Formats: sequence, structure tokens, C-alpha cells
Amino acid sequence: MAIKARPSVYLTFAAAAERWAERPFLHAPADAIGEPLPFEQSFAEAAASVDALRAAYGKQGYGKGHRIGLALDNHPAFFLHFLSLNALGASVVPLNAAMRPEEMAPIVAAADLDAIVAWPKHRAMLDSTQTLSGTSVPVAEPTLANLPRAVRAAGEDETPDTDREAAMLFTSGTTGKPKGCILSNAYFTWVGHFYATLGGHCAFREGEDRILTPLPVNHMNALACSFMAAVMTGSCLIQLDRFHASRWWDTVRETRASVIHYLGVMPAILLQREDETADLAVRFGFGAGVDPRHHARFEERFGFPLIEAWAMTETGAAAWITANREPRHVGTRCFGRAPDHLDVRIAGDTGADVADGEPGELLVRSRGDDPRRHFFSGYYRDPAATEAAWEGGWFHTGDIVKRDAEGNFFFVDRSKNIVRRSGENIAAVEVEGVLMQHASVSACAVLPIEDELRGEEVMALVQTNNGAGTEALARDIFSHCLDRLAYFKAPGYIAFVDHLPTTASQKLQRGEIRSLGRALHAKGSAFDLRALKRGPKAA
Repeated sequence: MAIKARPSVYLTFAAAAERWAERPFLHAPADAIGEPLPFEQSFAEAAASVDALRAAYGKQGYGKGHRIGLALDNHPAFFLHFLSLNALGASVVPLNAAMRPEEMAPIVAAADLDAIVAWPKHRAMLDSTQTLSGTSVPVAEPTLANLPRAVRAAGEDETPDTDREAAMLFTSGTTGKPKGCILSNAYFTWVGHFYATLGGHCAFREGEDRILTPLPVNHMNALACSFMAAVMTGSCLIQLDRFHASRWWDTVRETRASVIHYLGVMPAILLQREDETADLAVRFGFGAGVDPRHHARFEERFGFPLIEAWAMTETGAAAWITANREPRHVGTRCFGRAPDHLDVRIAGDTGADVADGEPGELLVRSRGDDPRRHFFSGYYRDPAATEAAWEGGWFHTGDIVKRDAEGNFFFVDRSKNIVRRSGENIAAVEVEGVLMQHASVSACAVLPIEDELRGEEVMALVQTNNGAGTEALARDIFSHCLDRLAYFKAPGYIAFVDHLPTTASQKLQRGEIRSLGRALHAKGSAFDLRALKRGPKAA
């Protein structure tokens, strides 16, 4: 049985460490952290590490009201620093060191960081970032030996621990300007409680499960879902640096994983391989976005269910819907039924509710007196964006879904101008902004295009200054993007067009652009640059 949530993430962990002291808590294979030996700590050992880090941070004056950036990659050390800072009442901002300085700069500028803790290999990138952002945040190594004294004194505010900011995650949204989602302690502990007690196919075994995830800690799935489930059920969290298809099943076997977290791209890739998959201990996979064509095939071949779910950084478990019980409607993009604590509407273009079976935007809120209970606390220093998201008292998700007569929800599309590639949300306007910096580009539009492996790929429609469009120019534009964006944001397809559909006020007609892009792709009129997209190599 899961432990009860305490007022903060740290206090919940402390209760878990007392209950399951000798049970394994954090693990990472040696090849996932670039070390000769794997990382392994029990709950008791992790508690001792957290206490030491807490003392080091506290000695230098860090505490309530401070916010620390963590560029520690997908390493178990990230969670030790998170817990130690949470114990002091401070907040963390996970920083994705795979970003280019141009992408990281607006995040660092907006986050109001008091310090950054990072591996030495990220120092050059962070220096360039701070030059671009005009900030001078001190950078310390994970040992904290060079951690300077906090410039600002720790606060003395009386904010209850449950409401206090525990972390801030940045989401691009549709504007391209990073927005910081403020996540409270209550957000995290409710995520842990909800997942730990979900039941059905997702029933955890107290003190026995081993949760393996390759997902990035700067996303809520790894930061909150798998981590808090491990804390609240006495499970071991196996954190990988990233998804390695070639050794995936060996890792699953060697780590004795019983639960895995996935993105939709992973089943597609694994189905193409002929790896040996005997002796697996996996009871269920948890994730989102599996291709309907692959869902049943994967389960039949590998012998465990892929449990599809829906949530957002902003919603946490306040509006988390899961297909964890039968019938799951495998292969239909079904993500389950709404839990009892959630109110749901599906609204059409006019704002009125649509009938069952008709597509509309998913609107959600917590049932009861507080519709925002356990949601994100708001966008940092952007009350207008927060209230816009909550227009009419409902959180507007931007996702288009359908509901059947039995209450099952089915994902249809996104109304937001977002490309969802391998689990990464890519704002079209961010890519468009970089495209427009190329000397040959006079106008452009970015759209998602369906991709067999990645779910969606980035496609760019480009108008040139002289109307010309060659493969050499497409490759040059791609290289231009790759120099300024994380690799996954660069266009996988580029098609040259004579004009782009716009409104009378010269705004891009996104619906028409999607239709045009898909037609060009279907005709083979786009340059396929996907082979040039390469992720970062393991350290």
C-alpha cells in the first residue's frame, strides 16, 4: 500500500526512507552515466546523500524563495539535489543541456535563478547562454565544493509547504516564448498518490517494483510521475540517460525492470528489431502516443500491456486520464475514462459542448469548490496567460478529442500549433523564427506531418526571395536551423512554395497550411532531411 502524502516532496520521501530504508531506491546502469560501475542507492543511502547536500546548500544560505537550475542530465544525482533543495524550501528548474545556448537563454533569463548546478562538461554552453541572456548566475559543480554564498537571503514567508513552489518547468506553448509552469509540493504529492493508487493494470507492489524510464527529467513524466511513484510505493527508480534501442531489452532484463515508461516512438522502433526478449519481468508499460497500428502487435509480441494515458505539465494528476482497465480499446488512440475527481467538457468551435462521437477541445477542471486544485499554480510572471488558459473556469488543453457513449476518450489532434515529435513538444513559431533568419527565406510556415517512428515530424513550407527552391538550398536551410535549435526541432521535411495561405490580416491560415503540407508530402514534393537529424551521442 502506498504511503500517505506529507506536506512536501522531501517529507514524503523521508517517510518512505524510514519505511523502506534498505530497499533499493535509485539505480542507473554504468553505460547510462558513463561510469565503470552502476549507480545504486537504497532509500537510507539516498537519505544520507540528501542530508549532506541539504547541509551544503544551507551552509551557503540557500532556502525558501530561492530557485536553482539543475543541468544534471538524466542522472540519479538530479533527484538527490531536488530532494535536498525541497527540504530547504527552495525550488528547482531542470535545464536541458542538449539545448543550444540560443534556446536556453530565454529560459535562464526568465527563471530568476539564484544558482545553477551543472556537470563541468556543460560549463561552456552555460557561459554562452548567460552571455546571450545577459545574466550572471553563479554555476557550481554537483559536489557543491564551489557553490558561492547566496546573494539574496532566504525568505521567511509563511506559505504552507503544500502550496510552496517545488519546481518550475518551461513549456514553449504556441507563442515560442518560454512560459514557466509553477509546480507546487501538492502537485507532486498528488501525482505520486494518484499513480501509486491507480490500480487495474497499473497496480504497484509495495517495496517490490522497479520502474525503468528513459524519459528526460525536464519533463513532468520523469520529474513527477515515475519519481513520485517510486517514493510512494517503495519502488526502485531506474533512470536511463535516454532510449537506446540496440540494448533496450538487455537493459530491461539486467535491471529486472517490472514497469517501463515509454513514448510512442519506442514501440515503433522496437517492433522493427529482432532482439531476444525472453525472461522479461515487465508487468506493464506506461506512456502515451503509441501508433494504433503497433499497439496490439507490441502487446502480443512482448507479452505486456502498453497503458495509454493523457495529461499535461499544467494539469499534473489533477486531470490525468488513463486506460488502465478493460476494455482499453487497444489500437484506437483511447486513453481511458475520466477519474471521479475530474470534470470534463468537450467543446466545439462555438464553445458549446459537442455530442458523443464528435471531436472538440478537451476542457478540464477539478471537481468541487476549487477547480484548480492540484493543477499547476500558474505561469511565472504571466497572469494574463494563466487566466487565458483558464477562460470560463475551465482549463483549455488545446487537444482535440472524442468521447463515446460509455465515457471513453479518444485522442484526435492538437489545436495548438505544436509538433509532437518523439514526446517533445515543438512550437511551430519557434522554428519559424529561426527559418526567417536565413537570408533566402522570405516567408515560412511549420506544421506537423505524420511519421511512422516519431509520431510526428517537423515540416517547413518555405517561400524564397527569388522563388527558387533546390535540394542544396533545403540542406543549407536545414543546417542553419541545426546550428540554432536542438536537433529534434530542425525540419525533417522542407517544401518550397510560391505562396502561403493567409487571412485578410496576413495571419497564417494554419488549417490550410496543414492541408497544403500534407498534400505536398503525399506527392513527394518535399525534400526529406530526416537522415540528417542526429541526437546527441552518449557521454
